Amino acid sequence: MKDDLSAAAQATEDGYAIRAKGLRKSFGDVVAVDGLELEVKKGEIFGLVGPDGAGKTTTMRLLTGIMNPDAGQAEVAGFDVFRQPEALKPHIGYMPQRFSLYGDLTVAENLYFFAKVYHVPDSERIQREKELLAFSRLEPFRKRLGQHLSGGMKQKLALACTLIHTPKVLFLDEPTTGVDPVSRRDFWKILYSLLKEGVTLFVSTPYMDEAERCNRVALMDKGRIVICDTPDALKQRMRGELLEVIAEPLRTAKQIIASLPGVLEVQVFGDRMHVWVEDAAKAQPLLTAALSEKGIGVEGLRRTVPGLEDVFISLVAGGKR
Repeated sequence: MKDDLSAAAQATEDGYAIRAKGLRKSFGDVVAVDGLELEVKKGEIFGLVGPDGAGKTTTMRLLTGIMNPDAGQAEVAGFDVFRQPEALKPHIGYMPQRFSLYGDLTVAENLYFFAKVYHVPDSERIQREKELLAFSRLEPFRKRLGQHLSGGMKQKLALACTLIHTPKVLFLDEPTTGVDPVSRRDFWKILYSLLKEGVTLFVSTPYMDEAERCNRVALMDKGRIVICDTPDALKQRMRGELLEVIAEPLRTAKQIIASLPGVLEVQVFGDRMHVWVEDAAKAQPLLTAALSEKGIGVEGLRRTVPGLEDVFISLVAGGKR
């Protein structure tokens, strides 16, 4: 017990809530996590993004002690994840993609159940339930069955159940997938309010607008962290200027633009292209002339502000940049 307290105190002193070194996990011939190196500061929102199969969920399961690695070390909230799993449990919360709420229990009963699972004393549980119901705006629905809640309300209840034992570090695996935009916004308001309580948030998300809300973001691909920095710093890594082009036929237009001098990279987003160029003022007339010469109509051409999606697509696709 003394060792556990000493470790937790050390984590508080050095300011890190999560540390991983050389983490590796394979499933047969598939390497899901490959030599992961990671440090997450105490009290920050850390975002993990990447394509399907990148290793995000496996990373969370390793960091929460749900599975053991083939190699490497991890420390969360000052505890060795693999040597002190039982000591770690009271200090973390984990909300997987499919949180197991009980549809035949009410909102209040779900909270009661998870409080018992985490051995929360009744004296604390009653006050904590009251706070979480108000916090998640679920108080008016405390007697409603879980199966009769909307998607957004289910996610809020799942978060409340994850928080019932007051964890120091919270792991959220794509918590707003399939939730409507308004509920997503409300959910993130709740996450921001957790920061005031000193909770560290480790969030994976497929949404770039959510990644923008994080203090730092890591791009994961093929089991490795490709790049990690603040959202602004990541966008500044993209040299040049960005043009948005709408032209038909899209594929032919992309081939023509990519071959022009001063064009660094072309990315396709639905019915339009993002074109990275060395100088936007010089490139605009050049692009218009080249496309017109080939009989391709330009429906739109403008300078635009780059987003994280531009950075990540460029890195994952292995473009010229």
